[in-house]
Amino acid sequence: MVGGLRRVAPQLGIGVRLSAFDMVPFEPADDYVGAPVGVPLPYSSGFGVSSDEPTKPDLEEPIAFIQLLRELGVTLLNITAGSPYYTPHIQRPALFPPSDGYLPPEDPLVGVARQIDTVRRLKRRLPDVTFVGSSYSYLQEWLPAVAAAAVAAGWVDSVGIGRMMLSYPDLPHHVLSGLPLERKRICRTFSDCTTAPRGGLISGCYPLDPFYKERDEAGLLHQLKRG
Repeated sequence: MVGGLRRVAPQLGIGVRLSAFDMVPFEPADDYVGAPVGVPLPYSSGFGVSSDEPTKPDLEEPIAFIQLLRELGVTLLNITAGSPYYTPHIQRPALFPPSDGYLPPEDPLVGVARQIDTVRRLKRRLPDVTFVGSSYSYLQEWLPAVAAAAVAAGWVDSVGIGRMMLSYPDLPHHVLSGLPLERKRICRTFSDCTTAPRGGLISGCYPLDPFYKERDEAGLLHQLKRG
């Protein structure tokens, strides 16, 4: 695919969003807290996880893949982890999980730290690759300070913002301009922006954005979450 793109658009810059490790699927237990499903060991189906302990990352496989990308001339990567469908607490740590998901089996800060550390380790092994980090939105008011510290320490080259951009797209401008943060617009990880599209509705920040609050989909989303 990269070769084909190079042939038809040689000036096109190519970046890759990579889930650095897959993790064994999780499902709600009797108390609705997520628990890993039982899988035969050694676990050979996961990417970037230990075959003997499939809830622990093993970065040798993603490092080999990134080296292949580098040989193809792709040196810009956004690193995430897990799957939004069967390990949402890994991919996007949240205080309020998706209504059709499960309660997080760990403090969401553990998930944030895991992803920050994953990018740090990849950057240390592959210093010539430009890495964009993910999963900072859960940090809320502390996102700018932690992101700045990670970049200053050389752990990551840039920090990407996902969910936060739905509720507060002006956040980068306000931070870089030295303006005070607008606390009422900061993403509180309610997960409605991901629950809605899985129910066939448009994604948006229904709890905080007046535009989405007034849409008919807001009532449909409420029914969907109760159902």
